[in-house]
Amino acid sequence: MKHVSILVPKNNVILSNVVGPFKVFSAANEFLKQTGQNQVNFFDIHLVGLEKDTVLYNGAFSIHCDTTIDEVQKTDLILIPAVKPDSLLESLEENTGFIPWIRRQRSQNNAEIGSMCMGAFTLAQTGLVDGKQCSTHWAGMELFRQLYPQVNLISNKIVTDEDGIYTSGGAYSFLNLILHLTEKYCGREVAIYLSKLFEIEIDREDQNQFAIFKGQKNHEDDAIKEAQVFIEDNVSKKISVEKLAQKYAISRRNFVRRFKKATQNTPLEYIQRVKIEAAKKNLESTQQNINEIMYKVGYADQKAFRLLFKKYVGLSPIAYKSKYNRSISTIEKTTVW
Repeated sequence: MKHVSILVPKNNVILSNVVGPFKVFSAANEFLKQTGQNQVNFFDIHLVGLEKDTVLYNGAFSIHCDTTIDEVQKTDLILIPAVKPDSLLESLEENTGFIPWIRRQRSQNNAEIGSMCMGAFTLAQTGLVDGKQCSTHWAGMELFRQLYPQVNLISNKIVTDEDGIYTSGGAYSFLNLILHLTEKYCGREVAIYLSKLFEIEIDREDQNQFAIFKGQKNHEDDAIKEAQVFIEDNVSKKISVEKLAQKYAISRRNFVRRFKKATQNTPLEYIQRVKIEAAKKNLESTQQNINEIMYKVGYADQKAFRLLFKKYVGLSPIAYKSKYNRSISTIEKTTVW
């Protein structure tokens, strides 16, 4: 039996991050009993809060925890859900009571820990993921890097697994983490059954295709903000870092340093990501071919463009268009027989 503590932060927890693991682990219990592999529940699941009750979504839902952290002396697995991103920092402050309890469970009981989506911020607060791999929602990555530079943030991973600490990417990718944990504890057969039962794509590894690049402009360096806007307004042009530095009367070395500090990207990375994001939007919404879109965002070398696109998106341009262009999907559906 494995004691599982699904944490329930006060007020702003993402409900699906609590209900989802509860349902999947409960289904695993039923499968193991039906197939004769276990007579009792393998996963002993508990909702654990700072308080017994929490209200969320402006009172639309409430969660009743069956226990509080003060009542849990030992647990085997702690799952940290996400909180609403619009009140992330306030929620971290409001739920600091979890931090010493998580640390104690790790140090005294060698509890394993998994974070879901932006639950990675709470995990990082514990210090237990310092120097380790970590994933989170793509929309929170820039803030995460600013707050926790000591953590090895892996931007493309759906699931990370290192030394008994697990993290998942954004939103409903937490389901892939739960499948990963189920396979680790119960075997491949159970994970495959659950993937079929809940229609979760198993072994999904890369979240880059879902990311939307929005340049980080929440900083005070006005010259760098102007450079960012210039890059975004001139997607079709070839822009060099040297000319950008000259345009804003900054030495190249200092420009690169300031740009990286302000945006968490080098100027070249920023230029590339802006162009690839523009290419993605064209692939999603137009019937232009790959070469036309490549030229439209300022590239002339097919191989270089394809490699760069794959680097930032995780799919080739053709695969991305086939998956996300509505008219292409419609044509393919009508021609399949």
